[in-house]
Amino acid sequence: MSAGKNDGGNSSGGRAAILGAIRQSLGRPELNNEAKRDLNEHIAKHRANLVPARGKGEHGAQIKQFREMAEAVSCTVEIVPDEAAVPGVVAEYLRANNLPTQITLAPDEWLAGLDWDSQSLLETKSGAAGIDDLVSVTPAFAAVAETGTLVALSGGGHPTTLNFVPDYHVVALRTSQIVGAYEEVWTRLRKANKQGKGFTMPRNINMITGPSRTADIALTIELGAHGPRSLHIVLIDDESAGETSDRTDGETDGEVGQA
Repeated sequence: MSAGKNDGGNSSGGRAAILGAIRQSLGRPELNNEAKRDLNEHIAKHRANLVPARGKGEHGAQIKQFREMAEAVSCTVEIVPDEAAVPGVVAEYLRANNLPTQITLAPDEWLAGLDWDSQSLLETKSGAAGIDDLVSVTPAFAAVAETGTLVALSGGGHPTTLNFVPDYHVVALRTSQIVGAYEEVWTRLRKANKQGKGFTMPRNINMITGPSRTADIALTIELGAHGPRSLHIVLIDDESAGETSDRTDGETDGEVGQA
């Protein structure tokens, strides 16, 4: 079958031909039914691979590990007792870094619902980041203790530009969103997709470990080369405060399917 030929929407013939040609070039026979069944079972179970020791442990240790790993890659982390403290912490971060009071918020229902008006000097707007936006504030889907990595999903409630265009990126993260290893992120993502409730798989998944950096010139580390020069994490202790919700993410209530 020639490439691009309209076969009524059924591409299985072309797919089989391509895979057959690859199999033939490798000198492998066609899989028998038992081998196919084993492969399908393996795919369906999503078995985790080897997980490093630092990606394991009880949740309190994972929170501590996440903070240590995030700070090791030049993030700053501030723990707050509840989500109500987030606007004040953001305002203090701007003052401490001598930054303008204009911030661009992710158009996320949870984030927008915080009391930003309590900080009279803050000027907020919502939407995708533009070239003139200096500070963005976003939620996250999850965080990985193993490497101090934030996981952000693209969507109507979290335009990807907010992660990369502004020089200063502030992320509001709940302790309940921290997992030990990357495999757990995919488990949560599959669970959220299966549960539905307006959630759909995103087009982009950004894994962010520290501010942007490069050592292209003279092997000297420069921050902010391809994205934010500063990454500040506001860590909300929602578990001690008893605020843990049934939500699987803080990014959106159903808009992550958009680009």
